[in-house]
Amino acid sequence: MSEQSADLTITHHVQGAGGRYVARLKDAAEQGYLEWEPGGARDGREVRIAAHTIVPRAIGGRGVAGALVARLIEDAGRQDFLIRPDCSYVAKKFDEHPDWASLRA
Repeated sequence: MSEQSADLTITHHVQGAGGRYVARLKDAAEQGYLEWEPGGARDGREVRIAAHTIVPRAIGGRGVAGALVARLIEDAGRQDFLIRPDCSYVAKKFDEHPDWASLRA
């Protein structure tokens, strides 16, 4: 599954029981990523633990981390899973967006 804009492409890669969202900027060798791990279930819904969001300094300040979290949130809404934000950046974004509360595990 892929999301694209003129300069940014985000793809989702399942890795074992978890996965990774990978962000690639046009004309940049570096990539950012958000890793998630399985977190069991709550109230009959899958829980995914947002474990790490990493954006190399060379591509920082361009909204890559925010776009990765937005993609995770989109998928949670579409696929009906919950997110446990162990990653401090993802937790901060949840705090900034109270409208996401129904997706928080």
